[in-house]
Amino acid sequence: MITDHSRENLVSVLRQRGIGPTHQRMEIAHVLFSRMEHLSADQVLCLVNGRHAETSKATVYNTLKLFVETGLVREVIVDAAKVFYDPNTAPHHHFYDVESGEITDIDAEAVTIVGMPALPPGKVAAGMDVIIRVRPAAPAPGA
Repeated sequence: MITDHSRENLVSVLRQRGIGPTHQRMEIAHVLFSRMEHLSADQVLCLVNGRHAETSKATVYNTLKLFVETGLVREVIVDAAKVFYDPNTAPHHHFYDVESGEITDIDAEAVTIVGMPALPPGKVAAGMDVIIRVRPAAPAPGA
C-alpha cells in the first residue's frame, strides 16, 4: 500500500509499474492515494477537476483501467452499475451499505471460506472478493 503520496514518490511508483507519469495520471493517483477511500470514476473526475478543470472523463476511465491492469488499485464491483476503485491492494474484503453507498474494508483474516467448488479444468484461482451488503437495521417493534 502506498503511504507516501508525495509527487516524487508517485512518479516513482508509476514508473515502477511501467506507467508514464503524465500530469493527469499524477493528479488521479494523488486523489486516490491521498484519500485512501473507495471512489467511483465520477468521484475521481470531480476531485481531480476540483483542482484543475482539465481532465476528461475518458482520461479518468482509461487511467483507472490502466491502474487496475497494473495492480496499482483494485476494482470493487458492488453491482453492474457501481464500480469503485480501491487503493488498498492488500488482501481484504468489503462491507457495502446499500443505502448510503459507503464501502468499508474487512480484514482478510476476519472472513473464513469453508469449501470451494472445483475449478474448471485448466484454471487456477486469481483471487476472491467477498462483498457483504448491509443496511440499517429496522427499529425494534414498539421502539
